[in-house]
Amino acid sequence: MSTATASRVDLTKILREAIVSGEYAPNQRLIEADLSASYGASRAAVRTALLELAAEGLVDRLPNRGSRVRAIPLAEAIEILEVRISLEGLCAAKAAENITDAEIAEFTGLRADILKAAESDLFEYSRLNQLLDRRIREIAHHPTAVGILERLRAQGVRHQFRLAFYPGRAAVSAPEHAAIIDAIIARDPARAEAETRRHLGSVIQALRSIG
Repeated sequence: MSTATASRVDLTKILREAIVSGEYAPNQRLIEADLSASYGASRAAVRTALLELAAEGLVDRLPNRGSRVRAIPLAEAIEILEVRISLEGLCAAKAAENITDAEIAEFTGLRADILKAAESDLFEYSRLNQLLDRRIREIAHHPTAVGILERLRAQGVRHQFRLAFYPGRAAVSAPEHAAIIDAIIARDPARAEAETRRHLGSVIQALRSIG
């Protein structure tokens, strides 16, 4: 945890990333005094950040009992993915339209790394998948879609992280990620959107099957 003084906006981002990464577990209490000391922020700044995260669905504010990390039920995580399908597909299509030659070279290397990590290093595989998602959003240059996606992804990311380590799942999802990359670097927006929709549909089916 950072002990440097954090601005309100930075503190919200820092706490969001800590929740998404699992530093704070579902249903864990978030005590304002402890967070204030950990991050060198005022109690007022901590309270504001928690209110913002509550509005994003990441934190529960309990009357007279403070705050805790919200546990996202599987059914809700699937609903979030169903909403994300259109937005993720849009970003993939935009990325295919916007990608530069230098970014094509970057994605070609990322494709090889993803396929390799899927065979032997699931932690690295998960990290590379997150990198791919982020780079697609960045290259898409669509702030409205990206802003909505950031909030939705933060709520459902725990379930997808668990799925990434489910036996045999990487062997299914790695080729799906490769197909998305192939469509983007081919500068084929329709195919990039279709492959993204296919992948997220596969994720939804897998989550339902493992419960």
